[in-house]
Amino acid sequence: MVIIRLARGGAKKTPFYNVVVADSRNRRDGRFIERVGFYNPSASANAEGLRIDLARVAHWQNNGAQLSDTVARLVKFHAKGPEAAIAAKAKDAAKAEAKKAAIAAEEAAKVKAAADAAKAEADAKAAAEAEAAKEAAAAAAEAPAETEAPAADA
Repeated sequence: MVIIRLARGGAKKTPFYNVVVADSRNRRDGRFIERVGFYNPSASANAEGLRIDLARVAHWQNNGAQLSDTVARLVKFHAKGPEAAIAAKAKDAAKAEAKKAAIAAEEAAKVKAAADAAKAEADAKAAAEAEAAKEAAAAAAEAPAETEAPAADA
């Protein structure tokens, strides 16, 4: 059976896919009949990330070729045109920025909570020291009166 699928290329952690027409019995990256396009998922915003020859895909489908699930999704996406691709990239970029902003806000909230806890701890410590100083002053005020009385008896 003939299938239109992706053949992986590119370096480690930098995938690049060729859209190929191949016999389903051949390996994923092995022998193929025809290359009908490419897909670069890591393409920058101004680089072309997807190109498919829809006429050749239609020709092979008419001759009985089946699309893999991923290639079917890519063909549908490519049929929408380059404006849709640009809009999708912009939407993905906005989503990433929103996620970064949410993480930054969460970090800021953690820092603020830690600062508030440190301030509360410092206030409590200052209040305890003030209370201890007050008690020490009260004890010092009572202590001289008691020490004078035994000195007078001696």
